Amino acid sequence: MTIIHSEIFKQYPEILFGMSTNSGGVSSGSFGLNLSFHVNDNPDDVKENRKRFFAELGISEDHVAFTRQQHTVNIVTVNQSGINENCDALITEKKNIFLSISIADCTPVMLYDPRKKIIAGIHAGWRGTTGRIVEKTLLQLKHEYGSTPEEIIAFIGPSAGNCCYEVGEEVASQFPAQCSSVGTNGKYLLDVKRANVIQLLECGVQNSNIEVNKDCTIQNELYHSHRRDGIRSGRMMAIIGMTK
Repeated sequence: MTIIHSEIFKQYPEILFGMSTNSGGVSSGSFGLNLSFHVNDNPDDVKENRKRFFAELGISEDHVAFTRQQHTVNIVTVNQSGINENCDALITEKKNIFLSISIADCTPVMLYDPRKKIIAGIHAGWRGTTGRIVEKTLLQLKHEYGSTPEEIIAFIGPSAGNCCYEVGEEVASQFPAQCSSVGTNGKYLLDVKRANVIQLLECGVQNSNIEVNKDCTIQNELYHSHRRDGIRSGRMMAIIGMTK
């Protein structure tokens, strides 16, 4: 099983972080290590995939807080595990509660405040990014816990890259000019990762506290990609939590 880790989070032994890929699962075909029950995969295979993934991380699914993502800018503060409806970001101060973000091209942004001991997991697709979900999460961290952006540690995970992520002008025009370039057939190539880096910096997060994984989920077949595989695409998970 291939797990994506973060170099910046390795500086903090209390932080557990890992993101799945499509390798190491039992699902058939391109589903691989699919971790979602909502993509027409065999539910028994999904259960086994989850069992293997969480075992690889050394955690129990009973301690995981999940999102039912809807490309919103809704943020939920959680104190327990389980499913959280209609939200695309989770925050917790609780140890041994592991936040899960589901991914298949959209950008996972994971945050840690090492002074206040607060974590957040954010699903930032193009809609969430234009809705400034990262900024809204940072503001909620400040209002609820007194976090300051200058102390936040951020990891941006594998997602659709500007090498492959084609969008129309109506989408590209909603992003800073430096986050898109002209492609072919009237399309634009969009850099959602860069847009979220800009958002972090504008909010006061230090550049030295931001790590960006450069992998493109569309281009690299190690990852699930809805753009590439359509209805045969599985879903990955990015997990962050604080251990006791």
